[in-house]
Amino acid sequence: MGLFDSHSALIARYNAARAAGPMPTGVVMDRLLSASEAIINGKRTVTVGTHNYLGLAFDETCIEAAVAAVRGEGTGTCGSRIANGSFSDHVALEHELAAFHGMRHAMVFSTGYQANLGIISTLVGAGDFLLLDADSHASIYDACKQTQASAVRFKHNDVASLEARLRRLADEPGVKLVVVEGIYSMLGDIAPLKAVVAVAKRYGALVLVDEAHSMGVLGQRGCGLAEQEGLLDDVDFIVGTFSKSLGAIGGYCVSNHERFDILRIACRPYMFTASLPPATVASVRAALKAVRERPELRARLWRNVRQLYDALGGAGFQLGPTPSPIVAVCLPSDETTMAMWRALLDEGYYVNIGLPPATPSGESLLRCAISAAHSGDQIEGLAKTLIRLGHAFGVLPEVRCSAAR
Repeated sequence: MGLFDSHSALIARYNAARAAGPMPTGVVMDRLLSASEAIINGKRTVTVGTHNYLGLAFDETCIEAAVAAVRGEGTGTCGSRIANGSFSDHVALEHELAAFHGMRHAMVFSTGYQANLGIISTLVGAGDFLLLDADSHASIYDACKQTQASAVRFKHNDVASLEARLRRLADEPGVKLVVVEGIYSMLGDIAPLKAVVAVAKRYGALVLVDEAHSMGVLGQRGCGLAEQEGLLDDVDFIVGTFSKSLGAIGGYCVSNHERFDILRIACRPYMFTASLPPATVASVRAALKAVRERPELRARLWRNVRQLYDALGGAGFQLGPTPSPIVAVCLPSDETTMAMWRALLDEGYYVNIGLPPATPSGESLLRCAISAAHSGDQIEGLAKTLIRLGHAFGVLPEVRCSAAR
């Protein structure tokens, strides 16, 4: 058996797609112009796939904070916090994240992926049960592989399905940890968190919410879905990332659990990964301050979301079931999705693409990641271009998608 034979089916699909034209994996941004534009293939292009939800990756205050940190503390930490110690900004950021969520404890990770991988795999082990939504992010599924806990999936956003599994496990000893996301990354739909928490507590289960795509987006203060639903005191752990609303890279977990700090010497992805560099921590602290003090960024983001969602839905596109900063356009085939993605790029719009097996129910998607930095004209231009291409490719108005559930 050859080295890559186990990936033969994926290789065949990749080669077929590559033969038809440019691939998303080959896109090079020659130069970034702003939070909403870049030069791609020598052409000025509106970027609608960066997940820079509040535009803070180009915020002047965040940039200057990063520059000052590089000059004062260098380019990197060169090791983990366990080995090399914590910089003062690491500690300050953890205090600020905990206070922002109204929690007592916080840990910062080098990526959001590592935050999920490390926290979930450390909280549950042999004899425990990890209950996860079927549409969970890859980092959550990969955490299942890192733990000896039994992984139990329930149907996406289906509280009755979750309850049936908890009921079946009611007499089993061991910790039960329920994991859901605030906003799901493929279709942009939102978890029924109140019902999830109520069912989990009824059966004595803990709840972890991944707020990667909802922190900075939902809630009066931007804390995420748990805040919006009034559940910050009821969820047990919140995991988030710095690579979306905060415009950088990294991840975190906050909690009120009294033994939380033991995770610092039990969580291997935290212990054995180099800590975030000073520039990143400084920019994240500035971005978190902006989330707290500039609610107009969220207002602008949601205005853009509704403008695009309403325009595309009104034209007949089948979209994800809930307006959110991820506006997912469901298309009838991988081939049509790739062709429309290429046509959009030629027209000066860069969006994300979602294909099986990464997508729920085997759907093919164009994913638009909306930002507060987009102008109304940019959103209108994208909508008009998508609608025109939808007609040109025979997608409108006949397309149907199970995402509208």
